[in-house]
Amino acid sequence: MSVDRHILEHDEVDLDAHVALIAEEFRMGFEAVEKVPRPAVTVFGSARIRPDCAEYEHARACGRALAEAGFAVVTGGGPGVMEAANRGTKEGGGYSVGFNIALPHEQQANPYIDLGVTFRHFYARKVALVKAAEGFILFPGGFGTLDELFESLTLIQTDKVRQFPVVLVGRPYWRDLLDWIADEPLAAGMISPEDVDLLHVTDDVHEAVALVVDCWKRHCADPVHEPEKADAQ
Repeated sequence: MSVDRHILEHDEVDLDAHVALIAEEFRMGFEAVEKVPRPAVTVFGSARIRPDCAEYEHARACGRALAEAGFAVVTGGGPGVMEAANRGTKEGGGYSVGFNIALPHEQQANPYIDLGVTFRHFYARKVALVKAAEGFILFPGGFGTLDELFESLTLIQTDKVRQFPVVLVGRPYWRDLLDWIADEPLAAGMISPEDVDLLHVTDDVHEAVALVVDCWKRHCADPVHEPEKADAQ
Protein backbone atom coordinates (compact mmCIF):
# COMPACT_ATOMS: atom_id res chain seq x y z
CA MET A 1 0.00 0.00 0.00
CA SER A 2 1.30 3.46 -0.91
CA VAL A 3 2.17 5.98 1.79
CA ASP A 4 -0.53 8.35 0.49
CA ARG A 5 -3.19 5.66 0.65
CA HIS A 6 -2.09 4.63 4.13
CA ILE A 7 -2.41 8.23 5.34
CA LEU A 8 -5.78 8.81 3.70
CA GLU A 9 -7.47 5.53 4.61
CA HIS A 10 -6.39 4.71 8.16
CA ASP A 11 -7.76 6.17 11.39
CA GLU A 12 -5.05 4.74 13.60
CA VAL A 13 -1.96 6.57 12.39
CA ASP A 14 1.20 8.03 13.79
CA LEU A 15 0.09 11.61 13.21
CA ASP A 16 3.42 13.23 14.06
CA ALA A 17 5.35 10.87 11.80
CA HIS A 18 3.00 11.41 8.86
CA VAL A 19 3.04 15.20 9.24
CA ALA A 20 6.83 15.16 9.44
CA LEU A 21 7.03 12.97 6.33
CA ILE A 22 4.80 15.31 4.34
CA ALA A 23 6.64 18.41 5.59
CA GLU A 24 9.96 16.86 4.61
CA GLU A 25 8.70 16.23 1.11
CA PHE A 26 7.39 19.77 0.74
CA ARG A 27 10.79 21.07 1.84
CA MET A 28 12.51 18.81 -0.70
CA GLY A 29 10.21 20.18 -3.40
CA PHE A 30 10.79 23.82 -2.40
CA GLU A 31 14.55 23.29 -2.40
CA ALA A 32 14.34 21.76 -5.87
CA VAL A 33 12.23 24.65 -7.17
CA GLU A 34 14.88 27.09 -5.91
CA LYS A 35 17.37 25.38 -8.24
CA VAL A 36 15.20 25.87 -11.35
CA PRO A 37 16.44 28.78 -13.50
CA ARG A 38 13.87 31.47 -14.16
CA PRO A 39 11.79 31.92 -16.17
CA ALA A 40 10.29 28.44 -16.36
CA VAL A 41 7.17 26.84 -17.84
CA THR A 42 5.46 23.63 -16.76
CA VAL A 43 4.29 21.34 -19.57
CA PHE A 44 1.60 18.73 -18.95
CA GLY A 45 0.18 15.89 -21.00
CA SER A 46 -0.41 12.17 -21.15
CA ALA A 47 2.22 9.63 -20.15
CA ARG A 48 0.62 7.27 -22.69
CA ILE A 49 1.63 9.21 -25.81
CA ARG A 50 4.07 7.12 -27.86
CA PRO A 51 7.14 8.55 -29.62
CA ASP A 52 5.53 7.83 -33.00
CA CYS A 53 2.49 10.00 -32.18
CA ALA A 54 2.04 13.52 -33.52
CA GLU A 55 1.48 14.84 -29.98
CA TYR A 56 4.93 13.59 -28.98
CA GLU A 57 6.59 15.57 -31.75
CA HIS A 58 4.49 18.63 -30.93
CA ALA A 59 5.52 18.49 -27.27
CA ARG A 60 9.13 17.95 -28.31
CA ALA A 61 8.98 21.03 -30.56
CA CYS A 62 7.39 22.97 -27.72
CA GLY A 63 10.21 22.10 -25.33
CA ARG A 64 12.78 23.07 -27.94
CA ALA A 65 11.07 26.40 -28.66
CA LEU A 66 10.79 27.23 -24.95
CA ALA A 67 14.48 26.48 -24.47
CA GLU A 68 15.44 28.63 -27.42
CA ALA A 69 13.34 31.44 -25.91
CA GLY A 70 15.34 31.21 -22.68
CA PHE A 71 12.87 29.25 -20.55
CA ALA A 72 13.54 26.25 -18.36
CA VAL A 73 10.96 23.49 -18.83
CA VAL A 74 9.37 21.56 -15.98
CA THR A 75 7.35 18.37 -16.45
CA GLY A 76 6.09 15.47 -14.39
CA GLY A 77 9.28 13.66 -15.36
CA GLY A 78 7.69 10.56 -16.86
CA PRO A 79 7.20 9.19 -20.38
CA GLY A 80 4.93 10.41 -23.18
CA VAL A 81 4.37 14.16 -23.44
CA MET A 82 6.62 14.71 -20.43
CA GLU A 83 9.53 12.91 -22.05
CA ALA A 84 8.95 14.72 -25.33
CA ALA A 85 9.00 18.18 -23.72
CA ASN A 86 12.11 17.37 -21.67
CA ARG A 87 13.79 15.92 -24.76
CA GLY A 88 13.07 18.99 -26.86
CA THR A 89 14.34 21.22 -24.07
CA LYS A 90 17.68 19.40 -24.02
CA GLU A 91 17.88 19.59 -27.81
CA GLY A 92 17.27 23.34 -27.61
CA GLY A 93 20.04 23.82 -25.07
CA GLY A 94 17.67 24.56 -22.20
CA TYR A 95 17.38 23.42 -18.59
CA SER A 96 15.12 20.39 -18.20
CA VAL A 97 13.33 19.51 -14.96
CA GLY A 98 11.33 16.41 -14.05
CA PHE A 99 9.19 16.20 -10.91
CA ASN A 100 8.31 12.52 -11.01
CA ILE A 101 5.89 10.57 -8.80
CA ALA A 102 6.28 7.12 -7.26
CA LEU A 103 3.35 5.04 -8.51
CA PRO A 104 2.35 1.39 -8.03
CA HIS A 105 3.23 0.68 -11.67
CA GLU A 106 6.63 2.32 -11.12
CA GLN A 107 6.60 5.20 -13.57
CA GLN A 108 10.23 5.68 -14.54
CA ALA A 109 11.87 9.05 -15.00
CA ASN A 110 12.71 9.84 -18.59
CA PRO A 111 16.39 10.25 -19.55
CA TYR A 112 16.20 13.91 -20.67
CA ILE A 113 16.31 15.59 -17.25
CA ASP A 114 18.93 17.89 -15.69
CA LEU A 115 17.17 18.17 -12.33
CA GLY A 116 15.01 15.26 -11.22
CA VAL A 117 13.02 14.70 -8.04
CA THR A 118 10.71 11.77 -7.27
CA PHE A 119 7.82 12.55 -4.94
CA ARG A 120 5.73 10.10 -2.92
CA HIS A 121 2.84 12.52 -2.38
CA PHE A 122 0.85 14.00 -5.26
CA TYR A 123 0.01 17.15 -3.31
CA ALA A 124 3.68 18.01 -2.64
CA ARG A 125 4.52 17.37 -6.28
CA LYS A 126 1.62 19.50 -7.51
CA VAL A 127 2.77 22.46 -5.43
CA ALA A 128 6.28 22.16 -6.88
CA LEU A 129 4.93 22.00 -10.45
CA VAL A 130 2.98 25.23 -9.89
CA LYS A 131 5.59 27.04 -7.80
CA ALA A 132 8.26 26.58 -10.46
CA ALA A 133 6.19 27.96 -13.35
CA GLU A 134 5.50 31.27 -15.05
CA GLY A 135 3.04 29.51 -17.35
CA PHE A 136 1.33 26.20 -18.11
CA ILE A 137 1.17 24.53 -21.50
CA LEU A 138 -1.11 21.49 -21.64
CA PHE A 139 -1.19 18.82 -24.32
CA PRO A 140 -3.87 16.12 -24.54
CA GLY A 141 -3.98 14.01 -21.41
CA GLY A 142 -6.12 12.13 -18.93
CA PHE A 143 -7.30 12.72 -15.39
CA GLY A 144 -3.90 13.95 -14.18
CA THR A 145 -3.69 16.57 -16.91
CA LEU A 146 -7.29 17.65 -16.32
CA ASP A 147 -6.59 17.87 -12.60
CA GLU A 148 -3.67 20.20 -13.21
CA LEU A 149 -5.71 22.27 -15.66
CA PHE A 150 -8.59 22.94 -13.30
CA GLU A 151 -6.35 23.38 -10.28
CA SER A 152 -4.32 26.03 -12.10
CA LEU A 153 -7.50 27.88 -13.09
CA THR A 154 -8.84 27.69 -9.54
CA LEU A 155 -5.58 29.01 -8.08
CA ILE A 156 -5.61 31.95 -10.51
CA GLN A 157 -9.33 32.60 -10.03
CA THR A 158 -8.97 32.75 -6.25
CA ASP A 159 -5.71 34.74 -6.26
CA LYS A 160 -3.76 31.94 -4.62
CA VAL A 161 -1.23 32.42 -7.40
CA ARG A 162 -0.68 35.36 -9.68
CA GLN A 163 -2.10 35.17 -13.16
CA PHE A 164 -0.04 33.24 -15.68
CA PRO A 165 -0.82 31.85 -19.14
CA VAL A 166 -2.70 28.54 -19.33
CA VAL A 167 -2.45 27.32 -22.91
CA LEU A 168 -4.16 24.24 -24.32
CA VAL A 169 -2.56 22.70 -27.41
CA GLY A 170 -4.80 20.75 -29.79
CA ARG A 171 -8.18 22.31 -30.56
CA PRO A 172 -9.91 19.05 -31.60
CA TYR A 173 -9.01 17.41 -28.29
CA TRP A 174 -10.11 20.30 -26.07
CA ARG A 175 -13.09 21.56 -28.11
CA ASP A 176 -15.86 19.58 -26.38
CA LEU A 177 -14.55 20.45 -22.92
CA LEU A 178 -14.43 24.15 -23.77
CA ASP A 179 -17.95 23.96 -25.23
CA TRP A 180 -19.18 22.31 -22.02
CA ILE A 181 -17.56 25.03 -19.90
CA ALA A 182 -19.38 27.69 -21.95
CA ASP A 183 -22.71 25.83 -22.11
CA GLU A 184 -22.92 24.67 -18.50
CA PRO A 185 -20.94 26.41 -15.72
CA LEU A 186 -20.64 29.74 -17.57
CA ALA A 187 -24.27 29.76 -18.71
CA ALA A 188 -25.41 28.86 -15.20
CA GLY A 189 -23.37 31.65 -13.63
CA MET A 190 -21.08 29.25 -11.79
CA ILE A 191 -18.06 30.98 -13.31
CA SER A 192 -17.57 34.44 -14.80
CA PRO A 193 -16.67 35.40 -18.39
CA GLU A 194 -13.26 36.57 -17.24
CA ASP A 195 -12.62 33.12 -15.81
CA VAL A 196 -13.07 31.60 -19.27
CA ASP A 197 -10.67 34.22 -20.62
CA LEU A 198 -7.92 32.67 -18.50
CA LEU A 199 -7.73 29.85 -21.06
CA HIS A 200 -5.97 30.00 -24.42
CA VAL A 201 -6.28 27.27 -27.06
CA THR A 202 -4.21 26.74 -30.18
CA ASP A 203 -3.02 24.10 -32.63
CA ASP A 204 0.38 25.77 -33.00
CA VAL A 205 3.05 25.07 -30.38
CA HIS A 206 4.93 28.18 -31.45
CA GLU A 207 1.84 30.28 -30.74
CA ALA A 208 1.61 28.62 -27.33
CA VAL A 209 5.22 29.51 -26.60
CA ALA A 210 4.72 33.05 -27.90
CA LEU A 211 1.80 33.57 -25.49
CA VAL A 212 3.99 32.59 -22.56
CA VAL A 213 6.97 34.63 -23.72
CA ASP A 214 4.83 37.70 -24.39
CA CYS A 215 3.25 37.50 -20.94
CA TRP A 216 6.67 37.19 -19.32
CA LYS A 217 8.02 40.18 -21.22
CA ARG A 218 4.98 42.29 -20.31
CA HIS A 219 5.10 41.18 -16.66
CA CYS A 220 1.45 40.21 -16.92
CA ALA A 221 1.51 37.98 -13.84
CA ASP A 222 -0.86 40.20 -11.87
CA PRO A 223 -3.99 39.23 -9.90
CA VAL A 224 -7.13 39.05 -12.03
CA HIS A 225 -9.70 39.23 -9.21
CA GLU A 226 -10.23 41.24 -6.10
CA PRO A 227 -9.87 38.86 -3.14
CA GLU A 228 -13.43 39.45 -1.92
CA LYS A 229 -14.83 38.45 -5.34
CA ALA A 230 -12.92 35.23 -5.81
CA ASP A 231 -14.47 31.87 -5.08
CA ALA A 232 -13.70 28.31 -6.07
CA GLN A 233 -17.19 26.89 -6.38
